[in-house]
Amino acid sequence: VERFLEFAEQVKNPPKGAADGAAAGGAQGGKDAWRNGNYVERLHHALINGIDKFINEDVEEARADLKLPLVVIEGPLMQGMGIIGDLFGAGKMFLPQVIKSARVMKKAVAYLTPFMEEEKRAAALAAGEDPDQPKYNGVVLMATVKGDVHDIGKNIVGVVLGCNNFKVVDMGVMVPCDKILERAMQEKVDVIGLSGLITPSLDEMVYVAEQMQARGMKMPLMIGGATTSKRHTAVKITTKYDGGVIHVLDASRSCTVVSAVMSQEKQNYLDDIKDEYTEIRDEYYSTLIDKKWKTLEQAQSMKPEIDWTLVPPKPKFIGNLMIKDHPITEIIEYIDWTPFFQVYQLRGKYPNRDYPAIFRDQRVGEEAKRLFDEAKEMLEWVVKENILQASGVVGIWPANAVGDDIEVYASEERDTVKCKFYGLRQQLDMSEPTYWCQSDFIAPKGVAPDYIAAFANTGGLGCHEQRQKFEATGDIDKAILLEAVADRLAEAFAELIHKKIRTTLWGYAPDESLTLDDLLKVRYQGIRPAPGYPSQPDHREKKTLWDLLDIDRLSEGKLQLTESYMMMPSASVSALVFAHPQAKYFSVGQVNKDQVEAYAARRGESTVEGTERWLGSTVLGYEKR
Repeated sequence: VERFLEFAEQVKNPPKGAADGAAAGGAQGGKDAWRNGNYVERLHHALINGIDKFINEDVEEARADLKLPLVVIEGPLMQGMGIIGDLFGAGKMFLPQVIKSARVMKKAVAYLTPFMEEEKRAAALAAGEDPDQPKYNGVVLMATVKGDVHDIGKNIVGVVLGCNNFKVVDMGVMVPCDKILERAMQEKVDVIGLSGLITPSLDEMVYVAEQMQARGMKMPLMIGGATTSKRHTAVKITTKYDGGVIHVLDASRSCTVVSAVMSQEKQNYLDDIKDEYTEIRDEYYSTLIDKKWKTLEQAQSMKPEIDWTLVPPKPKFIGNLMIKDHPITEIIEYIDWTPFFQVYQLRGKYPNRDYPAIFRDQRVGEEAKRLFDEAKEMLEWVVKENILQASGVVGIWPANAVGDDIEVYASEERDTVKCKFYGLRQQLDMSEPTYWCQSDFIAPKGVAPDYIAAFANTGGLGCHEQRQKFEATGDIDKAILLEAVADRLAEAFAELIHKKIRTTLWGYAPDESLTLDDLLKVRYQGIRPAPGYPSQPDHREKKTLWDLLDIDRLSEGKLQLTESYMMMPSASVSALVFAHPQAKYFSVGQVNKDQVEAYAARRGESTVEGTERWLGSTVLGYEKR
């Protein structure tokens, strides 16, 4: 390993004067001096530095010398990826660089594939059997579970594992349990990895674990994704499957975990994880006993005092409005770049954590700036070639609060209820003076006429199609970058739409003059919470928003809501907009059984099962039966 690291350092930072010497000797000098090396050195350099310009000719030279394409893969190419894996593990290479290396590797293998297929056919004819496949360190199957469409994190994990010589079987998104397990058996995989973003995905992961146990499967199960946690994995999943369950925090940890469960120390590693998760589980159950609750009635009686003389003015516009193909050049001005760097696991240390200070960070600053320049370049290309389109729907409607819910009316007469947004109230007794619910920010019925706005938007129309083109040419780094950029555009478009609601469409803050920094620090009047997130964690509320805004018709089907209430394209945002100056962001936290029963009844449900499923164990403050 040390020899590899030393070699890699020389490749990345050649000794001073080496280039000059090469030039003096009449060979290539300067930045292309590496072309003077033998094909092994050139392949390693290309992989480490993400250069695909000469990859075909260098791979062909290696094939001509080594005779068998499989030997090229298992020899110089795998050696190069081994160096990259070591550099990444040692913190000397960053994720954006690793993704570029994976692109070069993919193109090298793509060049060799036709030769291997030819050999395979010849061998099959001669011996009646297939030749050996490349000798991978192991096989990992990955899938985003049924009902969930987010996969950028999973894609990055696949790249990292591929760079460490693991064969990755990526099944994509919204994959049903049966298909995952059948494919796992077909491929004889060593590890299964499940990914998910939304709360119901947690229950689906539990179901997959139960089915693995029922089928007597033995391979370890990795759990990852934004909504997952070590605690949920320990409490809800580990107990369902005996083959080993490990929560993976991010892509950089995935290789360590897979290597551990593939090593001779596998059982010791899994036993240690099991002991750790048992402690977490015991601690969780002890906190359930210690929790204090307000009854729902007590929490409702402690709602905040809101000044209803400050009810926002009547909107300048009432109804729904389609915003089609909004200029991306204007949206770009509202991009918050900090989460973009977090996707690539580039995290500066305080005070250089956020954009643009991250460029000054000693460890990640240089790579962050390089990645930022690539993103800006891609944005220019996106605008010039019209690769991505941004569209959205905005609605503003008369509304009033009725208890913990919000009635939305068909007209200013307020005699016909068009729809109802249901609210959940903070209930965990934290000795606070007030217990919040979204409905607190809308004037109660009979007190004053009030209004509510809502919107849904995307910055990702065209993203899926272009990503497929990138993947077809092996440009996985560009595919991931495009997804990350589309996500930023969607969030920026939401920022812009909210501003237009405040200043013109509703016009309750017509004189607002805020910088982007002010907007990102939430210095505007009112709030825009998203259905399914902390202030109302039930994703089913998105369907109410969807129907209110008539999105299917107005967007001509370009914006879609899946059966599990995920928005498509995945680079999309939705929100309710509350205009009252005392409205603030908050988290409902956990709720108790009495509130779940009342909430389900108000929704017209005969049992609590649906509500319990959609709120999930992170919101439920009790063990569901």
